[in-house]
Amino acid sequence: MYAIFKREFLSYFRSPVGYVAIAIFSFLSGFIFYAQFSDGAVNIGSEVIALRSFFVVIVPIITMGLLSEDKKRGTDILYYTTPVSLFNVVVGKVLAAFTLYVVMFLNVIIHIFVTIGFGGTFGIGSFGTIVVFFFMAFMFISIGLFASAITDSQIISAIVSFIIILFTQLISQFAGYIGTAVNSIASSLGIKEGLASSMGIAIKNAVAWLDPFAKTQDFRLGIFSVSALVFLVSVGVLFLYLTFRVLEKKRWSQS
Repeated sequence: MYAIFKREFLSYFRSPVGYVAIAIFSFLSGFIFYAQFSDGAVNIGSEVIALRSFFVVIVPIITMGLLSEDKKRGTDILYYTTPVSLFNVVVGKVLAAFTLYVVMFLNVIIHIFVTIGFGGTFGIGSFGTIVVFFFMAFMFISIGLFASAITDSQIISAIVSFIIILFTQLISQFAGYIGTAVNSIASSLGIKEGLASSMGIAIKNAVAWLDPFAKTQDFRLGIFSVSALVFLVSVGVLFLYLTFRVLEKKRWSQS
């Protein structure tokens, strides 16, 4: 696992990918921090919450080549023809991408010290948003790794992960549309208005339950929820398992 992790992490700095990701993240965090600092209302929690919106851009960049590039070059055959554990391959690659996110986040750590140095505060709410940030990073990186496992094209991998991550960020809006559509369809079928409305609300709430941002919004207030973190980890593990199954299927086809 360590060999896979080391290879993948160092590969970020042997190509423009790592530098581009760090540059984008640094620019975004720096711009947000500067804007708050200029207004005299610095809030690290608000900065981190704003940065969470850019998972949809940065995660596809750092995950698109994790497995698709190996497929394109044909080096993925080594995973299937040698006694290497596919579990170690999956975990090593996701840890490499996650560690790159930790490196990028050092920019925010600097902002924390600057804020404290100028008399600002770093409260439990800000700490909560940072905790959520890293749990979400794990979840979205796992999604990006899965997208990279199902294709040998980095572009397609980036598009797939972009669409999935964008969908998770818009779940609440989609839930409202779906609930309204169900209500309208039920009414057109002659179902009583009260029952149709209840059906629409039930479907809306069921879809909205999947929204990771809604589940974790109270963390910025210092209200921690273990169930929300378990949800993020569970979704991440699910996509890691799906990635493992994709690789496992390919291994059996090679034998």
